[in-house]
Amino acid sequence: MSTEETTQYAPEHTPRLAWAQHAPEVYKAMVRLDGAARKGLDAKLFELVKIRASQLNHCAYCLDMHTKDALAAGESVQRIVQLSAWEESRHFYTEQEIAAIELTEAVTVLTGGTSGGGFVPDEVYERAAKHFDEVQLSHLIASIIVINSWNRFAVTTRMVPGHYTPGQHA
Repeated sequence: MSTEETTQYAPEHTPRLAWAQHAPEVYKAMVRLDGAARKGLDAKLFELVKIRASQLNHCAYCLDMHTKDALAAGESVQRIVQLSAWEESRHFYTEQEIAAIELTEAVTVLTGGTSGGGFVPDEVYERAAKHFDEVQLSHLIASIIVINSWNRFAVTTRMVPGHYTPGQHA
């Protein structure tokens, strides 16, 4: 018998609300928005953005989903693992990916500025604008905003991670 078979893990938590069942039109609109946002973006970059925002938002459900989707898209385990410490492991990412990750953090956290008011710093936006044309940048921003919305649905309703299969919601 393997150790995994005998290890007793903590029980899963219970979700608070099956929001997609109770608000199906909202869910369908989110799925359409997500699909529209991803157009023209590299699949691996799209998943890195989703993973990074989900890390910042502590969304276990979305981390489970987008890590699995990233692996299915050909992303490496090493780059996924290093993403939470990307500033110290920049050499795992392209300059374009770093610009997207940095923009993801700025849009997700919205704490830029000297007065503590929330905005995306000009230098972060300008770095992203150097690596993406206006159409790509528009889709990248939309993708960041959409994953933040998904994170908030999942965290608020306590969706349970661990049961997602790559492509399940495609």
